[in-house]
Amino acid sequence: MRWLRTFGEVVRSGLTIEETRLEPLLALRTAAGVAIVIGLALWLVSPAYAASAALGAYSAGGATFQRTWRPRKVIALGAGAGLALSTFVGYLAAGRLVTFLPLLAVWAFAAGMAWALGSTAGIVAATTVGSMLVTITLPTSVGRALEHAGVIALGGVAQAVLILLFPVRRWGAHRDALADALAAVADHARRLRHDPTAPFEPEPLMTARDAAAVTPSQARTRPPVLHGPRGLAERILPVIAALADPDVGAPAEGPGRDRARELLDAAAGVLDAAARTVRRGTPAEVPAGTSEVLHVDEEHEVLEGPARQAAERLVELLGEVVEIAGSGGARDKAPTPQGPASAQYMVRPTMFRLLPVVVRAVRPELRRDSPVFRHAVRLAAVATLGYLIASRLPLDHGYWAPIASVMVLRPDFHRTYARAVARLAGTLAGVALATGTVRALGPDAHVFGALAVVSVALSYTLVRTGYAYSQCFTAAYVVFLLGMGGQAWGQTVPERVVLTLIGGALAMLAYVVFPAWETPRLAGRLADWLAANGHYAAAVLRSYAEPTREHRADMRRALLASREARAAWQEAYDQARQEPVRPRGLTSREAEEAEEALKGFDRAAMVMESHVPQGESRFAPEAERLAEALEADTAQAAVDVREHRNPDWGRVEEALHAWEGAAGDRSPVLRRGAELQKRALEDLATAVSRTPLERDVGSAREEQRVRAAVAAKDDGSGPGHRGG
Repeated sequence: MRWLRTFGEVVRSGLTIEETRLEPLLALRTAAGVAIVIGLALWLVSPAYAASAALGAYSAGGATFQRTWRPRKVIALGAGAGLALSTFVGYLAAGRLVTFLPLLAVWAFAAGMAWALGSTAGIVAATTVGSMLVTITLPTSVGRALEHAGVIALGGVAQAVLILLFPVRRWGAHRDALADALAAVADHARRLRHDPTAPFEPEPLMTARDAAAVTPSQARTRPPVLHGPRGLAERILPVIAALADPDVGAPAEGPGRDRARELLDAAAGVLDAAARTVRRGTPAEVPAGTSEVLHVDEEHEVLEGPARQAAERLVELLGEVVEIAGSGGARDKAPTPQGPASAQYMVRPTMFRLLPVVVRAVRPELRRDSPVFRHAVRLAAVATLGYLIASRLPLDHGYWAPIASVMVLRPDFHRTYARAVARLAGTLAGVALATGTVRALGPDAHVFGALAVVSVALSYTLVRTGYAYSQCFTAAYVVFLLGMGGQAWGQTVPERVVLTLIGGALAMLAYVVFPAWETPRLAGRLADWLAANGHYAAAVLRSYAEPTREHRADMRRALLASREARAAWQEAYDQARQEPVRPRGLTSREAEEAEEALKGFDRAAMVMESHVPQGESRFAPEAERLAEALEADTAQAAVDVREHRNPDWGRVEEALHAWEGAAGDRSPVLRRGAELQKRALEDLATAVSRTPLERDVGSAREEQRVRAAVAAKDDGSGPGHRGG
């Protein structure tokens, strides 16, 4: 039942249109690159060379649509070079299975391990496997193989030249990432008006930080407006949380709460204006009346104590944001980054210095329980097995089966199955569409070349709206290319459908045979997040105990590590909810409660961070003891969570008890924040603690609860239907 229900969700997901922003100009430019190389190859050489050139231009163009912070022309050149190399090396080993199959397995395994560098590297590497499978059938000698490899690389060069000559939204991805981060903080400020303890999802800030890392050449041409707003958003976030919090900020009711809501609404408006400026590169209007709201009257201000401190700090930071919104990114008005010249930007390695980075990223994944390693093994297995099976079938285009497997497979279950369904549906529709067109128009290489370019343009246009719809026109593109090369449509249609079905089935079966389920690893991910949060909270406390520059730097590093651990947990949890396996270690309810507890713990630390003293004098010596206790207890609790033992907070309780008798406590925010963290830890212990009997029957009860909920939904007897 669980597999059937999960597969139904997979089918719906695979055929869903994703609501996202289309980029027709990018699609038009990339399709023009394909048209140029096809036209020149048809005019100067032959349809076979035109097919090779089209493959290089199409794959290199598709690579530029992936989410990456490097210049698109560099991605196009790299993709073209990889495709050319795989084509030539594949041809050298082609002709005998004893040489080609080992090469294919090794190449596919390396392409799978490329996911350790990110999704863009993994997807581009997978296309080189497809190139190896397709184009080795075209050359007839080593010299011809070199020629075809050069033509494929030329397709990547053509795309890079078009990107250089006709740039579309230069720095557009970087602008969008930073604007999304500012908009996310603005949205959080609005939510805090109604829910003072609303959690913040840090993914937009993490993405903006990743986008902010540039190479030295990029740093020389980066728009000035991309320099400073991310740091402002980072500093504003804990301030608005501290202002809204009813425990340490504005009171829960009364004039103070109304004043806090006014400030939060004004902050949201200013941040949205800055986001529009960053995204468009033009000045944006700050909401009318913002200046009056952002004026803190010394005599009539209703906020007091820590709330007033937070309000004053927020007004100061928003003043800088107002300048950004009004500048439109002008060089003379954009904020200048502080610090030495060497620290003005985060350095991203150039393409020629990536080898050590690749080695450091791949080495930790070379273990049997790594999802990336398992994906690489599956990729190598389905590529070789699909090629071997297809070579034994009475079909002329056997490479379509392993290509379908390679392009469908992803490191996680849901995307693999959804793409398999989407690819089959898109292939059927695309082949049917192209077949009808071919039958109506008759054989003509130039007409088929033009139709291939149109199909490419539509595929690029829809690439971000859903895999099935883009794949429909990709399938039509392949049929037109084969027709341009002289292949009869009657041969290509049934072969394409049957082999795509075989390849998709192999990919789905491979995941069942050698899976990488996230469900059993949830406890470990939760433990990692707990330990990282404990280190962050301890770093904040040490900044109170001794507010030095070194402690502030350690607090920043701990915050980034905590966000990474939280993102890893969220990704694993989202994948686990889509997997057809029983909960192990943590049930769905326990995972949800533990997540809420850790979000509360993280939020308390963030509120405390907003009031960290800026001076160099010792401020709260009792905070050092609590920091040590908190770090020790969370580290031990992480071990307990992994081994399914009940966590204990004895050291934290002892440190807080000793703090009650300490004199000179001058920071109510620090004291109240510590109490909130203790409460969050107790909630976490309640969420994950179980008796021995509960550990034995917990998974069974969870399964029983899910089945009952599904049955109630199916027969209409759920809560919404009771009472007629």
